[in-house]
Amino acid sequence: MKSPSADHPITITAEARRVRVLVASVPVADTRQALRLKESSYEAVFYIPRADIRADHFVPTSRTSHCPYKGDARYFDLVVDGTRRPEAVWSYDAPFPAVAEIAGHVAFYPDRVDAIEVSDAP
Repeated sequence: MKSPSADHPITITAEARRVRVLVASVPVADTRQALRLKESSYEAVFYIPRADIRADHFVPTSRTSHCPYKGDARYFDLVVDGTRRPEAVWSYDAPFPAVAEIAGHVAFYPDRVDAIEVSDAP
C-alpha cells in the first residue's frame, strides 16, 4: 500500500453539480452527491454513490485489479437495451484509508459510456 504524496497526490472533493451517466440515452447514474477524485496527472474521475445508480443495468464480471494507492477494484459490465458495454464500471469495495471516501461508490470509463454530463440543472 502506498500513500498519496507530493509526488503522487490524490484529492477527493464533493461535486455540487449534478452528474449523469448515459448509455443509449438511458441514465444509468444520476446524482448530486458525486465525489471527484483527482490522482496525480490523470484525468479527474467522478465516483457515484451506489444509491444513485440503476443497478439493474450493472452485471458483475470476474475482472479485478489492484492499485497501490486505492486498493482492489472490481468491474461491472453495463447492459442497456440488450447492448453490453464490457467492464465500463469499477468500484473499490474496501479502499485504502487515504481514499476511504470512495467506498460505496462506482466510477465509469468515459470511453465506454455515451456521456458523462455535469450540469447545474436540478
